[in-house]
Amino acid sequence: MVNNIRYGHYQEAWRGYERFLMDTIEKNALKSILDVGGGANPILKADFVERLGLDYAILDISESELEKAPKNYTKVVVDAASPDFSLNQKFDLVFSKMFAEHIKNAEQFHKNMLKVLNKGGMAVHFFPTLYTLPFFVNYIVPETISDKLLDIFAPRDRHQYAKFPAHYTWCRGPLSSLIHRYTGMGYDVVEYVGFFGHDYYERIPPVHALHKMKTNFLIKNPNPLFTSYAYLVLRKAD
Repeated sequence: MVNNIRYGHYQEAWRGYERFLMDTIEKNALKSILDVGGGANPILKADFVERLGLDYAILDISESELEKAPKNYTKVVVDAASPDFSLNQKFDLVFSKMFAEHIKNAEQFHKNMLKVLNKGGMAVHFFPTLYTLPFFVNYIVPETISDKLLDIFAPRDRHQYAKFPAHYTWCRGPLSSLIHRYTGMGYDVVEYVGFFGHDYYERIPPVHALHKMKTNFLIKNPNPLFTSYAYLVLRKAD
């Protein structure tokens, strides 16, 4: 059962995720937090972590990426999707941002996250979804080409924000088939939010204008197959 399926604009997703996490932590009195795939860029700021007295750790497969993160964070080098995944600690909340699309074995990943949650613990994931066009292109073209396209349409600091291959396994909008997968493995699906639109066409004004019209239409007439991003909020079932 899903308590809340809703839809929104992609800017809400990007601008609001940190606040969404902070509100989730405060409303549910969560204390032990695992930032999965945070690597060089932990999502929650140190002042928030300190103010609430959180036990906050960043997990990433890459030690070199974790080395880029501020030194005052606890860092764990582990493959979050490995069948041999194991941690000595359990958490009230695990979360990720723009990480789930890089996982080949999504089922193993979500099982691993379930395993490290305390009773009633929560998992929150923010990810891009197929089949919006830029992500579909990223999915089907060779990595060398997608890497060059990213430089054209979304240039960024490659040292601090490295690009990694994306597989988009289970990265979809709020489809009933996916919801059944999560509930079948032991989660309650608390909330599933699909977001429409993206900013990859801003350098091509005529295309961007058409895309905005399409985005506004989809927000008024939502279809989970055409989302661009999603928030997924899970709770470990009793």
